[in-house]
Amino acid sequence: MRFIFVKKLILLSLIACLSSGCFVYNYLHYKQRKIKSDSSPISHTQFDSLLQQHVNAAGWVNYEGFIRDSIAFNQYLNLLSSNHPNERNWDKNQRLAYWINAYNAFTIQIICRYYPVASIKDIEKKAINIPFGNTVWDIEFINIENQRYNLNYLEHKIIRKEFDEPRIHFAVNCASFSCPALLNRAYTAELLDSQLEKQSFAFINDTLRNKISAEKAQLSKLFMWFKKDFARRSPVKTFINRYSEVKIGDKTPVEYLDYGWQLNKQ
Repeated sequence: MRFIFVKKLILLSLIACLSSGCFVYNYLHYKQRKIKSDSSPISHTQFDSLLQQHVNAAGWVNYEGFIRDSIAFNQYLNLLSSNHPNERNWDKNQRLAYWINAYNAFTIQIICRYYPVASIKDIEKKAINIPFGNTVWDIEFINIENQRYNLNYLEHKIIRKEFDEPRIHFAVNCASFSCPALLNRAYTAELLDSQLEKQSFAFINDTLRNKISAEKAQLSKLFMWFKKDFARRSPVKTFINRYSEVKIGDKTPVEYLDYGWQLNKQ
């Protein structure tokens, strides 16, 4: 009876959360996969060129442009799909740059596949065979060396779990208004640290996504959803103050802004 009650409580909480538009990621049941691959690091220059053409400096995306350039875009996606990172031939920065680019590229792909949509979450209404309680991030449409993945697995079981790098939250892009702006360059191993620093500074000081003053800090819900990531080495306020032009005091009240899921299109 207690087990049934707990199941009902979880189900009711999930329904309430989905109806309120909060961010739900159903990845806890995914098992970590061991992949055998002998691939070598790839070049992301093709994706870099596409991003420069179809993403502006503010991070808004021209999805019609990616659709028009589908031949070049699919060539890059095929390059990703044919080369699974491994620890034997790839160093840490090469692997992390790959996975960030892969997350962003496959997110653009699924938007283009169902375009036009007003929000990435609208794909849940168009796609078939999505079990109840799952989301667009649970669709296994990604194939990398015959391994099927979804966006949740890439973010939570690979990028977050394997790299312990909180700045990735400002690099992976969920195609939505309140997400950190999509960088209009591909991530590379050589520039990775400076790119993550740039994205961290830009996001935290972006008044569309964070409104920080001496009296009050209105923060993105990313800092609530992923508090453990940001607070792993120091308090969240300390992390934010590394980049914020306006510093948050110990007693500064914090609240979280509503998250806008409108598509990040130009």
